[in-house]
Amino acid sequence: MGKHSATGWWVPLTKRWILALLIMLSISTAMIFFIRAALDPCDRHLEVSDKKRVQSQSVPRIATKSSPLSFMKSKLVLLVSHELSLSGGPLLLMELAFLLRGVGTKVNWITIQKPSEEDEVIYSLEHKMWDRGVQVISAKGQETINTALKADLIVLNTAVAGKWLDAVLKEDVPRVLPNVLWWIHEMRGHYFKLDYVKHLPLVAGAMIDSHVTAEYWKNRSRERLRIKMPDTYVVHLGNSKELMEVAEDNVAKRVLREHVRESLGVRNEDLLFAIINSVSRGKGQDLFLRSFYESLELIKGKKLEVPSVHAVIIGSDMNAQTKFESELRNYVMQKKIQDRVHFVNKTLTVAPYLAAIDVLVQNSQAWGECFGRITIEAMAFQLPVLGTAAGGTTEIIVNGTTGLLHPLGKEGITPLAKNIVKLATHVERRLTMGKRGYERVKEIFQEHHMAERIAVVLKEVLKKSKSHLY
Repeated sequence: MGKHSATGWWVPLTKRWILALLIMLSISTAMIFFIRAALDPCDRHLEVSDKKRVQSQSVPRIATKSSPLSFMKSKLVLLVSHELSLSGGPLLLMELAFLLRGVGTKVNWITIQKPSEEDEVIYSLEHKMWDRGVQVISAKGQETINTALKADLIVLNTAVAGKWLDAVLKEDVPRVLPNVLWWIHEMRGHYFKLDYVKHLPLVAGAMIDSHVTAEYWKNRSRERLRIKMPDTYVVHLGNSKELMEVAEDNVAKRVLREHVRESLGVRNEDLLFAIINSVSRGKGQDLFLRSFYESLELIKGKKLEVPSVHAVIIGSDMNAQTKFESELRNYVMQKKIQDRVHFVNKTLTVAPYLAAIDVLVQNSQAWGECFGRITIEAMAFQLPVLGTAAGGTTEIIVNGTTGLLHPLGKEGITPLAKNIVKLATHVERRLTMGKRGYERVKEIFQEHHMAERIAVVLKEVLKKSKSHLY
């Protein structure tokens, strides 16, 4: 089934500094494939009409040399995550924790759902937080209640985290709601349950990763749950400094590219189209493979002279192959394209693969991605992106300029296949799109942009919280 990595990307490099750099990347780049799985963070080029766009608070850019979050020094913040995993939501909340710790904020972390047995991923991520001064505490108990009551700010991460309020705080819930900022990433209908979000109208604010998702929540909460959204702030995400450093280091990228391609068994001149997401039906790997096969047939039928084209599926779980992943592998065998398709295990570090591939495919289905952080990470590496015309992806990609969009579902199979052929046969177009994507990232999708946007939200929420006291 083509060569693949059994444990991600940890084959020794000949250059120690590259390995050290990758280890440093581990957390910030962790917004991976994420994996971004359970979550669906969101974003899109601001093509939503003003009428359709949610009436969110303006988030202007702040011009300052010091951190825009410096006003959070010495404040106590409690971060509540529904789980601790390699999915986008928890990893994004961890990034916020580190940004706050960087300005001297006292940060406590709670994970609501934990497996009964010891988990390597949770162990590793918790130790990374402890190393950065984030206090990891139990999700239950008097210490948790006391922390919640004393906190200047409580951030609930994802809709599911809302169940923690009644389960743990109980009669104290009304006391903490004025201090709660609810960070919502979900774009799936099954998250619209009153049990999860019944307190949403009473919190200080909701922070959502894209205008599309904010509008979606506004409409669905009103029509389906008969509740009103609180003040809602749209905050587009940004790439970490560590990832940008690798993306802008041509020597590092060349070494990574050579190494990963060697591990996959592909040549330097081959073209690699990759999906970097958890392997699940919602992420559209099955439809991508059908498009990929169709693109191979188009190339063969038209007798086009192009380098060998390959598909890379990054985000597998080699230890627990799901029924869906088995379907993917069976399809590859059936179409006899084992030499063209490569499955790579899920990993915390995506930079090596972004350096190795030529085009990112963002094929999330249903409502699309809430944001899709991997999209801006790929653009930082000057990669064009082929994405579904849905969700936050439409706020990131400028269609025809930084990438190409295709429809959702089966209707998108042939258009995506044709887009694969377009970029395979037009080198200059591919490279130009990649450069323009990088320029777009530099303009609005970097860590300091995200910090500035979050700072505005936190100031507003803290202001409301204080006014509630008087």
